[in-house]
Amino acid sequence: MQDGKITDENRIVEALPTIKYVLEKGGRAILFSHLGRVKTAEDKKDATLAPVAARLSELLAKPVQFVPETRGAALEAAINGLKDGEILMFENTRFEDIEGNKESKNNPELGKYWASLGDVFVNDAFGTAHRAHASNAGIAANIQETVAGFLLEKEIEFIGGAVSNPKRPFVAVLGGAKVSDKIEVISNLLKVADKVIIGGGMAYTFLKAQGYEVGTSICELEKVALAKSLLEEAQGKIVLPIDFAYTEKFENEPAKHVGPITDIQPNEMSLDIGPKSIELFASVLATAKTVVWNGPMGVFEMSNYAKGTIGVCDAISKLQDAITIVGGGDSAAAAIQFGYASKFTHISTGGGASLEYLEGKLLPGVEIVANK
Repeated sequence: MQDGKITDENRIVEALPTIKYVLEKGGRAILFSHLGRVKTAEDKKDATLAPVAARLSELLAKPVQFVPETRGAALEAAINGLKDGEILMFENTRFEDIEGNKESKNNPELGKYWASLGDVFVNDAFGTAHRAHASNAGIAANIQETVAGFLLEKEIEFIGGAVSNPKRPFVAVLGGAKVSDKIEVISNLLKVADKVIIGGGMAYTFLKAQGYEVGTSICELEKVALAKSLLEEAQGKIVLPIDFAYTEKFENEPAKHVGPITDIQPNEMSLDIGPKSIELFASVLATAKTVVWNGPMGVFEMSNYAKGTIGVCDAISKLQDAITIVGGGDSAAAAIQFGYASKFTHISTGGGASLEYLEGKLLPGVEIVANK
């Protein structure tokens, strides 16, 4: 959301099959979701789900009744007034975090109350599956029947399948700014992937571990030793960029020059990988039968430093007979922004959730369905 307008509706669109199924079968659909972090009453005005309900109504071509409450008589009356095949959406569940973090701390009373509003809990929120909230674990603990929606099922099938039983060769592509965000992912993928391509800001920590100077590029000095140990553990599985786009300032001006890491000057930073790296990564990806991509190759929000991310998008999109998965967050945004959304087998709706799933962790939002 930006200025009250939806800028990325991927999560809404991906939830449509489940919502339509419930309505077509004569169910009365009560929808709820969260948006952003809500800590004060002031935060509420920018975090209402009213625009989401309006857009959902357009996509479904039928009315979506919006109730701007998270509990109380008005909400209960609206739910009781629903007829078969009708749909209601209530307010941002995180509004319950203003006093005591009741949603995000899984307040028992709140989970029990929300469970009392329906008969069957359909969990389709993979984006929060890595958190035990009142709106997932809390409801599931207090309702007789909990099932997975079609989106949650799809996420489990693709991301879970990629890690537990991939078609080979299996190539993972990891980007983003920090090694610290993806230590467990790298470590877990080194056990199951045939190759792990690393780009983005975290590549410079690995290059530093190899003894190269990286100028003013983002680099986690405290993680250099860890990067070195991961390189040793990888035994050649990790593939790093071989050229870069250099600039002196973090702004969208054309790169001063492009070349190997040895070309970097002390006052320069790299904001993207170069053309030879794109070729190298494309050649590694060429024979892949399973690809998981999480994290951009550069500062793709700046047009002058989007080439690496677009190049990886393009290389993955051209693979034949391969399962190709984009693991949420910035990667999903990039794939959609650059027009590659339809070229991937699956674009995950979960940023943190997809990362933790790739780490091999059990996700509370998945477990509540599996254990019912």
